[in-house]
Amino acid sequence: MGNKEVIACSDVALRCKTTGRVKTLPYKRIIRERGDNMKEKFKLTPLEKSWILYDIGNSAFILMVSTLIPIFFNSLASAAGVNEDLYLSYWGYAGSLATILVAFIGPICGTLADRRFKKPIFVLCVVVGVLACAALGLVSNWLVFLGLFVLARVGYSSSIIFYDSMLTEVTEDSRMDTISSMGYAYGYIGSVVPFVVCLVLVLMPDTFGLTMGTAMVIAFLLIALWWLGCTLPLLKHYKQTAFVTAEKSAVKDTFRQLARTLRDVRKEKHIFLYLLSFFFFIDGVYTIIDMATAYGAALGLDSTGLLLALLVTQIVAFPCAILFGRLSAKYDAGKLIKICIIAYTCINIFGIFLVSQWQFWVLAVCVGMFQGGIQALSRSYLGKIIPAERSGEFYGLMDIFGKGASFVGLTMVSVVSQMTAGMSVKVFGIQLQNENIAVASLLVLFVIGYILFSKADQLNKERVK
Repeated sequence: MGNKEVIACSDVALRCKTTGRVKTLPYKRIIRERGDNMKEKFKLTPLEKSWILYDIGNSAFILMVSTLIPIFFNSLASAAGVNEDLYLSYWGYAGSLATILVAFIGPICGTLADRRFKKPIFVLCVVVGVLACAALGLVSNWLVFLGLFVLARVGYSSSIIFYDSMLTEVTEDSRMDTISSMGYAYGYIGSVVPFVVCLVLVLMPDTFGLTMGTAMVIAFLLIALWWLGCTLPLLKHYKQTAFVTAEKSAVKDTFRQLARTLRDVRKEKHIFLYLLSFFFFIDGVYTIIDMATAYGAALGLDSTGLLLALLVTQIVAFPCAILFGRLSAKYDAGKLIKICIIAYTCINIFGIFLVSQWQFWVLAVCVGMFQGGIQALSRSYLGKIIPAERSGEFYGLMDIFGKGASFVGLTMVSVVSQMTAGMSVKVFGIQLQNENIAVASLLVLFVIGYILFSKADQLNKERVK
């Protein structure tokens, strides 16, 4: 219908292409029908829904990593006589080891994935992560616990490489920002469901006739089953459609392709600078997320309060992540990412002076406001500037520059914390402990990240023009 529109008063005249007849419709009806079409445009497909569902599943594990797991590790380490000043350091080193391992295997897995192997390797990573997660509640030795944690974290982080690279296949370029944001948004709110159950079990085990040890076993098993259950729909609906044809030897070709990718990324200056900027600013973001609970525990804050505050983070992050997805349709994604980096810089500064419980609550709310936005937009931003058939390679590199390289922030905080153990300094009338000093070191990551991203975004816009 309609090749001509004539506005007269409040009506619209539409001329039919086949009959030539003119039909007059109320203008308000036209607007309503156009609105319905927009709603239809953003209706999720089964594949998009299953992709988002995996974010709901794995986010439950990450929420445990930032809440119950470090507190449980602290109890195991304390029972074994580990010095309290060293607790934060050991936890940081474990996180660093996990990310170093992922940084090493990520690009190799990524290039293999682009040769029709994306789905089976993804399944392997999920199985490793789920089994290690389920086993965490069965050990009492703090070193063994750290070993299982590293294994579970490697499984999770490796699966995310393939999951992120699927984004270019499960949706269209015009919907990437929205779908990516919805993944993080529903991941935040969905992960709350099993976490609340776990929280009730751990905080009130006597109510259910359980010991604390049994409650932790059930909690870890529940999270593992939730993660696995949310993965199954994606395995059902996803089929790899974009891939690179392999040569005679898949393994040799993988390393050749990896070398070519490294050469290509240096030639594509806008991609290289973006990944380099991502290395710095997301490193700071992940370090804050990973060490928030450990940081609060090291400062002697109430454990229950820490858990509830981080629960609020997930709830706040849900609408804010969706909001950033909506804003990306109206405003430039590059500008939104810059806003998020500046916001995290301010969060970092506030965190330096954190000494009481109410400040941790404020910090938790602020992190929730920008966490989903910066993660989702960073993921979709890369998807728009790379070839879809080589998404596994580039997202593998992204994991090196991002999650895989987050050992820099974790190690930085751990080393500074260890070097300044027992030290305190008074700034603006506030007595800062060594943990506060360690957090201050993260500022450099956000400053450098902002400068590099600004340059990368400028180059990308010039390229598009």
